[in-house]
Amino acid sequence: MLHSVDLSDYMVQGPIKILADADLFDAIHMIIDNRISGICVVDEHDDLVGLLSEIDCLRAILAVTYNEHGDVGKVKDYMTEEVDYCELHADLVDIADDMVKKGHRRRPVLDHGKLVGQITCRQLLRVVSEFNQNAVVV
Repeated sequence: MLHSVDLSDYMVQGPIKILADADLFDAIHMIIDNRISGICVVDEHDDLVGLLSEIDCLRAILAVTYNEHGDVGKVKDYMTEEVDYCELHADLVDIADDMVKKGHRRRPVLDHGKLVGQITCRQLLRVVSEFNQNAVVV
Protein backbone atom coordinates (compact mmCIF):
# COMPACT_ATOMS: atom_id res chain seq x y z
CA MET A 1 0.00 0.00 0.00
CA LEU A 2 1.24 3.48 -0.86
CA HIS A 3 2.00 5.63 2.18
CA SER A 4 2.10 9.41 2.28
CA VAL A 5 5.27 10.88 0.85
CA ASP A 6 6.62 14.36 0.22
CA LEU A 7 5.82 15.75 -3.23
CA SER A 8 9.23 17.40 -3.60
CA ASP A 9 10.87 13.96 -3.85
CA TYR A 10 8.93 13.02 -6.98
CA MET A 11 8.04 16.17 -8.92
CA VAL A 12 9.61 17.20 -12.20
CA GLN A 13 11.96 20.06 -11.36
CA GLY A 14 12.20 23.02 -13.72
CA PRO A 15 9.08 22.28 -15.78
CA ILE A 16 8.86 23.35 -19.41
CA LYS A 17 7.24 26.77 -19.51
CA ILE A 18 6.30 29.47 -21.99
CA LEU A 19 5.32 33.11 -21.81
CA ALA A 20 1.63 33.96 -22.02
CA ASP A 21 2.37 36.37 -24.88
CA ALA A 22 4.13 33.70 -26.97
CA ASP A 23 2.69 32.54 -30.27
CA LEU A 24 0.49 29.46 -29.87
CA PHE A 25 2.50 27.57 -32.48
CA ASP A 26 5.65 28.08 -30.39
CA ALA A 27 3.86 26.32 -27.52
CA ILE A 28 2.67 23.55 -29.82
CA HIS A 29 6.23 22.94 -31.01
CA MET A 30 7.48 22.87 -27.39
CA ILE A 31 4.80 20.35 -26.43
CA ILE A 32 5.66 18.12 -29.40
CA ASP A 33 9.45 18.44 -29.09
CA ASN A 34 9.42 17.69 -25.36
CA ARG A 35 6.83 14.91 -25.62
CA ILE A 36 4.62 16.41 -22.92
CA SER A 37 0.87 16.79 -22.71
CA GLY A 38 0.87 20.35 -21.47
CA ILE A 39 2.98 23.32 -20.53
CA CYS A 40 3.13 25.85 -17.68
CA VAL A 41 2.42 29.43 -18.73
CA VAL A 42 4.26 32.27 -17.01
CA ASP A 43 4.35 36.04 -17.21
CA GLU A 44 7.40 38.28 -17.70
CA HIS A 45 8.19 37.92 -13.96
CA ASP A 46 8.21 34.11 -14.27
CA ASP A 47 5.02 33.88 -12.20
CA LEU A 48 2.58 31.10 -13.05
CA VAL A 49 -0.47 32.50 -14.87
CA GLY A 50 -1.94 29.39 -16.48
CA LEU A 51 -1.61 25.99 -18.12
CA LEU A 52 -1.84 25.07 -21.78
CA SER A 53 -2.73 21.49 -22.70
CA GLU A 54 -2.73 19.57 -25.95
CA ILE A 55 -6.52 19.80 -25.88
CA ASP A 56 -6.35 23.60 -25.53
CA CYS A 57 -4.10 23.69 -28.61
CA LEU A 58 -6.43 21.46 -30.63
CA ARG A 59 -9.40 23.62 -29.63
CA ALA A 60 -7.53 26.69 -30.88
CA ILE A 61 -6.60 25.10 -34.21
CA LEU A 62 -10.17 23.89 -34.77
CA ALA A 63 -11.61 27.29 -33.91
CA VAL A 64 -9.32 28.98 -36.41
CA THR A 65 -10.11 26.36 -39.05
CA TYR A 66 -13.87 26.63 -38.60
CA ASN A 67 -13.80 30.42 -38.53
CA GLU A 68 -11.28 30.58 -41.38
CA HIS A 69 -8.97 33.00 -39.58
CA GLY A 70 -5.33 33.07 -40.63
CA ASP A 71 -3.81 33.93 -37.25
CA VAL A 72 -4.04 31.46 -34.39
CA GLY A 73 -3.06 33.95 -31.70
CA LYS A 74 -1.21 33.88 -28.43
CA VAL A 75 -0.94 31.30 -25.67
CA LYS A 76 -2.89 33.58 -23.31
CA ASP A 77 -5.89 33.39 -25.66
CA TYR A 78 -6.28 29.62 -25.08
CA MET A 79 -4.64 28.74 -21.76
CA THR A 80 -6.53 27.71 -18.64
CA GLU A 81 -6.18 30.59 -16.21
CA GLU A 82 -7.68 29.18 -13.04
CA VAL A 83 -5.04 26.63 -12.13
CA ASP A 84 -4.99 24.26 -9.21
CA TYR A 85 -1.45 24.04 -7.92
CA CYS A 86 0.28 22.43 -4.99
CA GLU A 87 2.94 23.50 -2.55
CA LEU A 88 6.44 22.07 -2.60
CA HIS A 89 6.08 19.80 0.43
CA ALA A 90 2.49 18.72 -0.09
CA ASP A 91 1.46 15.15 0.59
CA LEU A 92 1.69 13.12 -2.63
CA VAL A 93 -1.31 10.95 -1.77
CA ASP A 94 -3.51 14.00 -1.13
CA ILE A 95 -2.41 15.57 -4.43
CA ALA A 96 -3.03 12.34 -6.36
CA ASP A 97 -6.48 12.01 -4.81
CA ASP A 98 -7.41 15.59 -5.73
CA MET A 99 -6.05 15.22 -9.28
CA VAL A 100 -8.16 12.10 -9.82
CA LYS A 101 -11.28 13.75 -8.41
CA LYS A 102 -10.84 16.78 -10.70
CA GLY A 103 -9.62 14.87 -13.75
CA HIS A 104 -6.29 16.72 -13.91
CA ARG A 105 -3.21 15.27 -15.62
CA ARG A 106 -0.70 17.72 -14.15
CA ARG A 107 -0.25 20.17 -11.30
CA PRO A 108 2.29 22.98 -11.08
CA VAL A 109 4.30 23.00 -7.86
CA LEU A 110 4.93 26.35 -6.17
CA ASP A 111 7.34 27.30 -3.42
CA HIS A 112 6.48 30.63 -1.80
CA GLY A 113 4.51 31.57 -4.93
CA LYS A 114 7.27 30.69 -7.43
CA LEU A 115 7.01 27.85 -9.95
CA VAL A 116 9.58 25.20 -9.04
CA GLY A 117 8.17 22.02 -10.52
CA GLN A 118 5.28 20.00 -11.77
CA ILE A 119 3.72 16.70 -10.81
CA THR A 120 1.99 14.62 -13.46
CA CYS A 121 0.06 11.39 -13.62
CA ARG A 122 3.17 9.77 -15.09
CA GLN A 123 5.24 10.66 -12.00
CA LEU A 124 2.46 9.44 -9.74
CA LEU A 125 2.33 6.12 -11.56
CA ARG A 126 6.12 5.86 -11.32
CA VAL A 127 5.90 6.32 -7.54
CA VAL A 128 3.28 3.58 -7.23
CA SER A 129 5.37 1.29 -9.43
CA GLU A 130 8.50 1.89 -7.32
CA PHE A 131 6.60 1.17 -4.13
CA ASN A 132 5.20 -2.01 -5.68
CA GLN A 133 8.65 -3.20 -6.79
CA ASN A 134 10.12 -2.49 -3.37
CA ALA A 135 7.24 -3.98 -1.38
CA VAL A 136 8.22 -6.65 1.09
CA VAL A 137 6.07 -9.75 0.97
CA VAL A 138 5.31 -11.08 4.46
